[in-house]
Amino acid sequence: MKHSITTHVLGLSLGLGASSWAVAAQPLLTPELLQPLLQQADVRLIDIRDPKAFQTGHIAQALNAPYGKWRGPATNPGELPDQSKLVALVQSLGLTPATHAVVISSGADATDFGATARVYWTLKSLGLKDLSIVNGGMKAWEAAGKPVGKTILQIPPSNYAPSFDANWLATQQDVGKHVDLSNAALVDSRPDAFYQGKTRAPAAKLSGTLPGAQQLDFNQWFVPGTSQFVDATKAKDIANKIQRQQGQDMVAFCNTGHWAATDWFGLSEMAGLPNVKLYAGSMVDWTQSKDAPRMANQPGRAQSLAYDAQKWWDKTFK
Repeated sequence: MKHSITTHVLGLSLGLGASSWAVAAQPLLTPELLQPLLQQADVRLIDIRDPKAFQTGHIAQALNAPYGKWRGPATNPGELPDQSKLVALVQSLGLTPATHAVVISSGADATDFGATARVYWTLKSLGLKDLSIVNGGMKAWEAAGKPVGKTILQIPPSNYAPSFDANWLATQQDVGKHVDLSNAALVDSRPDAFYQGKTRAPAAKLSGTLPGAQQLDFNQWFVPGTSQFVDATKAKDIANKIQRQQGQDMVAFCNTGHWAATDWFGLSEMAGLPNVKLYAGSMVDWTQSKDAPRMANQPGRAQSLAYDAQKWWDKTFK
């Protein structure tokens, strides 16, 4: 009898997704799933659009924390902000370890999703357990006919002072060891032109990719022609494209840790793979290293000079 009661309670708890004690937060929320959650005191909706877009119209329960506040300096936005700045930002949003933080952006396209994924990754690294992203962002919310207003929400700050958990972070030193030992699956999240060394980010010193890297273009995670992230079943199919020996880390990288955040989210949070890390500084950090960085798919010197000359011409005369 005791066993049957326990089984019944467990089944009931699995069926009641709104019970915070029973079911962890879903990584992706549709507008329909989000709306009832907004009435719960422990749910905090974080709108990371720029202030002008936020003021034009937003969900009533949302607080504005523009994406730029979660990023590093202009020399490499992929670097983490100072810990003190992250703590101040978390406190200003009233976040605590008990908060279910839901991140939303415009939902304009696949690149925009990378912003929400990067903020999600940052919050997870700061100790929050219940995290979600609104699939399709404000674009999906408005398309579903959900309410939008202009009221600015006022909330008291928290005193939560988290430390950064590096469990999901790969540093330049970490990646260097992986390259030396070939003991990790290095995942290049960039489109073909970057992976093949035909172009590079403006702040990157060299074109090409990490030695031994496998490509997983971040665009693959979206339903074709939309900004809707795929479901968990499709995410697992996409994740299977990456080869990794058992026990190895998997490290996603791009130019500045933006597109790679999408790969990290898909591999770690949707496909459920263990030991997935984000190289936050990515190729800008790697190619700015004082030591000569090891590269693959690097163009010849003549091609590199021609590329640099064209960029200089475009910047100077166009």
